[in-house]
Amino acid sequence: MTNTAHLSIGVAGSLGPERIARIAGAVESAGFHALWVNDTPGGDSLAALAAAAEVTDRLVLATGVLPVDRRPAAQIAAEAASLPQDRLVLGIGSGGTRSGILAVMRAAVADLRRDTGARIVLGALGPKMRHLAATDADGPLLSWLTPEVAAAQASEARTANADVRVSLYVRAALDDAAVPRLDEETARYASYPNYAANFARLDIAARATVIAPTDAADRLGAYRRAVDEVVLRAITAGDDDADYLRFVDRASALL
Repeated sequence: MTNTAHLSIGVAGSLGPERIARIAGAVESAGFHALWVNDTPGGDSLAALAAAAEVTDRLVLATGVLPVDRRPAAQIAAEAASLPQDRLVLGIGSGGTRSGILAVMRAAVADLRRDTGARIVLGALGPKMRHLAATDADGPLLSWLTPEVAAAQASEARTANADVRVSLYVRAALDDAAVPRLDEETARYASYPNYAANFARLDIAARATVIAPTDAADRLGAYRRAVDEVVLRAITAGDDDADYLRFVDRASALL
């Protein structure tokens, strides 16, 4: 790991390709490492990244994450074929898979390795999935962790594979007007059974895993010392272009 991790920006695919393309241009111009796009039923991350690829030259383009129960590996590979493979990261997750999860994910990684030139990362909460991400893929995509827990999980991954890269999603609000939405997002994830169980297992509060305006610089510094890449998942007061461009500007000041 470098002494200070790469810094990237994350947004929701539901913003749509045109808006995400405009954000991508600003993210690249500001000097960030990557743009990560969440894939949701109402937001196609691969379509968004295709639009972002048209307006960028060097920005890493990443999905966080594509659920393989809804989008099988063969479909992902076909849809990602037109994207620049040398700067593509395919983040995948188990989605609603309920049985044989590790086998399903291992097979998906193998298929994507065969059919794409992208880096492959796994959305990983539990220790078995994190180990699979370190040994079979290019690393885990962690989320909803304190800097201390993120550092411990990153160390664990590097023990399994010294060459692994560890990325971490951190929900962040960088102006006061966005804090209510940050609180809403945090409460929503804390109510999901899988995340609630993970918070309980790790003995951390969901609110301790986010970045708020009052301590953004210090918190970001701690996160960047813990992992190889910090993805600031943008929480903004609204969903206009101006809200996201303001977030990019404020995040760039933290670089």
